[in-house]
Amino acid sequence: MDTKILILDFGSQFTQLIARRIREERVYCEIHPPTVSLDWIREWAPSGIVLSGGPASVYGEDVYRPDPQLLRLGVPVLGICYGMQMIAYLEGGRVHPGIREYGRAELTVEAADELFAGFQDGERTTVWASHGDHVDEPPPGYRTLARTETLPVAAFRAADRPVFGVQFHPEVAHTPRGGEIISNFVFRVCRCEPTWTAGSFIEEHVARIREQVGDAPVICGLSGGVDSSVAAALVHRAIGEQLTCIFVDTGLLRKGEREGVERAFRQHMGMKLVVVDAAAEFLSRLETVEDPERKRKIIGETFIRVFERAAREHGGNARFLVQGTLYPDVIESLSVRGPSATIKTHHNVGGLPKDMAFELIEPLRELFKDEVRNVGRELGLPEELVGRHPFPGPGLAIRILGPVSEEQLNILREADAIYLEEIRAAGLYDDIWQAFAVLLPVRSVGVMGDFRTYEHVVALRAVTSRDGMTADWYPFPHEVLARVSSRIINEVRGVNRVCYDVSSKPPATIEWE
Repeated sequence: MDTKILILDFGSQFTQLIARRIREERVYCEIHPPTVSLDWIREWAPSGIVLSGGPASVYGEDVYRPDPQLLRLGVPVLGICYGMQMIAYLEGGRVHPGIREYGRAELTVEAADELFAGFQDGERTTVWASHGDHVDEPPPGYRTLARTETLPVAAFRAADRPVFGVQFHPEVAHTPRGGEIISNFVFRVCRCEPTWTAGSFIEEHVARIREQVGDAPVICGLSGGVDSSVAAALVHRAIGEQLTCIFVDTGLLRKGEREGVERAFRQHMGMKLVVVDAAAEFLSRLETVEDPERKRKIIGETFIRVFERAAREHGGNARFLVQGTLYPDVIESLSVRGPSATIKTHHNVGGLPKDMAFELIEPLRELFKDEVRNVGRELGLPEELVGRHPFPGPGLAIRILGPVSEEQLNILREADAIYLEEIRAAGLYDDIWQAFAVLLPVRSVGVMGDFRTYEHVVALRAVTSRDGMTADWYPFPHEVLARVSSRIINEVRGVNRVCYDVSSKPPATIEWE
């Protein structure tokens, strides 16, 4: 990895977007707290540094202020919003409160240097602003690059060094040409090379895994989801038969899921797969449980017990455990007030016990979800696996509101399968972040033929999202919803009413429980 960008996170809600935009340019980057030392930065050797936005004021009592020498390391720096204000403060300029801007603003480019390459002097463009403080004049030794109607200094740069600041957010979609600005910084200013690809990632991490593992046996808790599947495939590429995957059939899976996992990993990938049928154990513990948090806890505890038994029986004295931890999981543990904390352990159902005698292999911990999918494709995993929607670890149990029974699971499985089948048939699956059916704890009156019915209600949910943090309901064509509803009511015994959920997140969540 020859070139890379360091992002120092001052707490902006958009910091992950900055990283994603840089990664989309095929340049590697990492997010770290601003408390990392200058010596650490020198050793990490970034090609450029981005200072993110943040909610604080540079004059706040509890605000961390980096060493001013950060701006004199000989490394290009881009400050975004609060990051620009911090540069002004560190360089002896004044940051003023009082002009709040939230939303779209018109930016006028006054000097189209490297950062604004492709723009013309005097050109106007729309940007997204979100700030309370601002800079009225550039600090000593800096010059203005752009302004808005309310801000005389909306972008500046040091006259003698590649240190830049912008008082808007180029990383968000609401800044239409923001991608050009980030690309200019990455390539024209930092001279990065676009070498961060799925192929290069696989090559590097296969070597890393082989070095870490040696000839020791390794186990992986395989859920059939994207993350654990790609992690397993990558480790298998590295060590082959040393890896044993354990798939726990909780009885809470979607229709055909167990068979699909066995087909993909045993037949297609030739991997050593142990399937544990624990459906009866899970269902017996969930039989009378209504509270969703108790459900999650019971499922997590039961999974741990089943997995431990399977690991002892089939793990072959394994020293290592593979987990599909992703970069957003890692970022959540970083604090803007101090050095990074211990990275939390993630698992598909519930956190595995801290006293389990395994060393972790987390080969995807540097990747975002879309990058994981690309690695999976490069590894040869089938598209129906790598392109699948997210599925919760507790499975269908949290999509049955109230106690869980075999009868309810069968109803929900069939309804959910019809729903997804029709979405795929309409060519809409890849336009949707997540789609699923929910079985409600109510019955409704209906008429079928000449008979009165009193049966279950199924709710359908489909949302669009980029990262799952916020989501909008998906506007299906009416004929698709009509077809789904008709098929579920006619083909799933026990259902006489279908509803569609049109709430966004927030205020609702994506899942119902």
